[in-house]
Amino acid sequence: MTDILTSFEPATGNELWSGPIGDADAEVTAARAAWADWSMRPAAVRIEILRRFANTVRAHRKKLAELIARETGKPLWEALTEADAVTNKVDISISAYSERTPFNKLDGELDNRIAVRHKPHGVLAVLGPYNFPAHLPNGHIVPALIAGNAVVFKPSEKAPATGEYLVKLYHEAGVPEGVVRLLTGGPDQGKALAAHEGIDGLLFTGSARVGMALHRQFAETPHKILALELGGNNPMVVWDNTDIQAAAVIAVQSAYLSAGQRCTAARRLIVRDGKHEELVDTIRKFAERIIVGEPLSKPAPFMGPVIDNQAADHLEQAFAALEQRGGVTLKPLERHSPDKPFLSPAIIDVTDVRDRPDEELFGPVLQIIRVPDFDAALVEANNTRYGLAASLIGGSPDQFQQFWSNVRAGVINWNKPTNGAPSTAPFGGVGLSGNHRPSAFYAADYCAYPVTSVEAEQARASIAQGLRDPRDPNMIED
Repeated sequence: MTDILTSFEPATGNELWSGPIGDADAEVTAARAAWADWSMRPAAVRIEILRRFANTVRAHRKKLAELIARETGKPLWEALTEADAVTNKVDISISAYSERTPFNKLDGELDNRIAVRHKPHGVLAVLGPYNFPAHLPNGHIVPALIAGNAVVFKPSEKAPATGEYLVKLYHEAGVPEGVVRLLTGGPDQGKALAAHEGIDGLLFTGSARVGMALHRQFAETPHKILALELGGNNPMVVWDNTDIQAAAVIAVQSAYLSAGQRCTAARRLIVRDGKHEELVDTIRKFAERIIVGEPLSKPAPFMGPVIDNQAADHLEQAFAALEQRGGVTLKPLERHSPDKPFLSPAIIDVTDVRDRPDEELFGPVLQIIRVPDFDAALVEANNTRYGLAASLIGGSPDQFQQFWSNVRAGVINWNKPTNGAPSTAPFGGVGLSGNHRPSAFYAADYCAYPVTSVEAEQARASIAQGLRDPRDPNMIED
């Protein structure tokens, strides 16, 4: 009997999709059989097929967005931006492939030529997340295909319908079925794929906990590429800002977009003690106005539910633990229906929390931390093992330079939200946020490896030192 995976709409609890759980070995075998032909096609041919994929997604934009909205619970307006990001990724990846992996020729000595070209790795596994179930895996898959790799894609078990539809669009556009394979399943299938001898690398977006496990596992396979795009406990520092309204809006956008389910969401708001009341009160008033609702409802909500009841339960428990340790609730985390994962935006002052946990609370919880001066704000910003995103709101140019120089993160913004990083730039973090394999525009770097060649049209060789003179009478004859 075949095991079945089922996906439920978080907003309603209704069944959205079901399908058989796949077999990692079968999917890797199929990808290996198709890879050689795909890699031998000229890059221009692969690029043209991916351009057709962009047009195919554009033609199915509304259907893809509605599926994302229903499966993740995010509002339709936000799901439409995700569908557009899938389309836009193609042109960005084509530019990145040309810029990051060019064919370079250099002059060498004695009329030799030095050539630098790039080769695909082979078969790459892609493990996708649930918060952006189309855009984030697509950000790995498109660069991998352009470079000449075949891909086995395992969507999150919480968003398999979107993953299946994305693969269908690749195939409809002309990407051979063997070149992009779908592996449906849960953690067991993900572990089997990651451990499979037939893959040449793994591209992962997800939690730091799983990322660390993969890093340990791949320590014994240095011949395989591993790119980790993980989470963050991201700081936002608001300092000497004169526009309270603008600062509050940026904080709300950073903390609560996607119901806080973005790896770049602001988790910690660091403010000057004694001059923070007006800002925090303005944020609270905005948060109270936020519409939390079903993804297709009208008027359109600002945010929907978190992904499922298990996630909601964890956030409620984590929030209660902060309160028990000394946190002061400024806006409670409320759940109006115990059987659905709708959570209200929450604010809690954790300045005096004992042994404050360095945890990525993946939901709509903003933690306030009061500090006496800017140097203390920098220390607090770095008070985390993560290092994905950080933002300074207000401050002088000199203070931003100090912020940029001292804060450890892969995305450092000024007077902008922590989230919404541009796809035309590299995206990644340090510490527990990644393994120095930035994605987005730099994804081309980990989808192919450089090969250096020294070339000459004729073989010429001589040994100038270390040989006996053949006329030497002491030379031993064979």
